[in-house]
Amino acid sequence: MTDIDFPGTKFRQYTLRTALHVALIVGTIIFLLPIFVVVNTSLKAPAAINLATTWHLPAEIHWQSYVEAIEEFGPRIWNSITLVTNATLLSAIIGSLNGYVLSKWRIYGERILFPLILLGMFIPYQGVLIPLFEFMRAARLYGGIPGLIIIHTIYGLPITTLIFRNFYVDIPDEMLEAAAIDGAGFWDIYTQIVLPLSVSGFVVVIIWQFTQIWNEFLFAVTMTTGASEPITVGLAQLAGGEAVHWNLPMAGAVIAALPPLIVYLILSRYFIRGLLAGSGH
Repeated sequence: MTDIDFPGTKFRQYTLRTALHVALIVGTIIFLLPIFVVVNTSLKAPAAINLATTWHLPAEIHWQSYVEAIEEFGPRIWNSITLVTNATLLSAIIGSLNGYVLSKWRIYGERILFPLILLGMFIPYQGVLIPLFEFMRAARLYGGIPGLIIIHTIYGLPITTLIFRNFYVDIPDEMLEAAAIDGAGFWDIYTQIVLPLSVSGFVVVIIWQFTQIWNEFLFAVTMTTGASEPITVGLAQLAGGEAVHWNLPMAGAVIAALPPLIVYLILSRYFIRGLLAGSGH
């Protein structure tokens, strides 16, 4: 039998497809409107910013807002870079090892251990803030970037472990068993076989962790002080006070948003592929 196109079928399909495209375009415009307002306001002189001219393009580009925002941020930008680089790498490496063990090695209590690790994803920051504050102060890690690196590394382990475990289940067991028969041990199999195959998994984890840590505010404002504060604290201070020059916090928001955006644009082609790895298991 051949397929029969009933009258109006193609028209209905075309109408549905057109309506879907229109809805997507409208949704994209709505999503981009706040970004337009932020960028547009950041390029205006303070005297030209008011509610009536919110949607008007700047008569003259005012780049000074970005210069002043960078000066206000000062070392906080480098604090954030130090924080996200170290915490992301540590949580990615440890999460990779966890995922390798939980997916390819049989250990006692595995069925209990893995759910307990995942439980960490559902513990809100607010629930551990006070005991964590007391612990960090007792351990003499309060107030600096090293303590914040430890916090984000530990808090990132549940999601990084989950991502890598789902990624590693796709690696054929026969490949690892053959390596073990040839005399390869735990570390040899991991470094020579598993790790080289983990590029997509690491890309997913790096994008995820980089974005989460860079944008995090609660731990940043409560666990650091003075010169150790990251960029999110500096951004909040730009918008503080009674008389706010909105060009400054808007320029600061653009600067703060650029690093995660750049990381995603560079690594995006691996992101979806790595994120869906092992999804059938």
